[in-house]
Amino acid sequence: QVQLVESGGGLVQPGGSLRLSCAASGRTFSRYAMGWFRQAPGKEREFVAAIAWNGGSTSYTDSVKGRFTISRDNAKNAAFLQMNSLKPEDTAVYYCAARDLWTGVTRTHEYDYWGQGTQVTVSS
Repeated sequence: QVQLVESGGGLVQPGGSLRLSCAASGRTFSRYAMGWFRQAPGKEREFVAAIAWNGGSTSYTDSVKGRFTISRDNAKNAAFLQMNSLKPEDTAVYYCAARDLWTGVTRTHEYDYWGQGTQVTVSS
């Protein structure tokens, strides 16, 4: 069992940066691949980024490549999403999620555990 809590969201101007954190409970955090997803009003939840259990592999959706960076610290049971050059279209609730396999990490329904989400608003 893994419990996830996101933090770090807020209001930022276009071009600004935010760093989201995902704190995990449980001793087996290091065995899980971690993903970040987002959901804008009226839209389906979509994949943003994922990182393998040991940080050896990462995956990003095309719209955030070069702007967002996913990382993790297994010693601290935490995952992070550094978001730079933010755009208004990045506005959404951001969720972290855990999955025990690397395959399928881009698919929402493949994840076993979810946090409650943190709001990111990019606006001038």
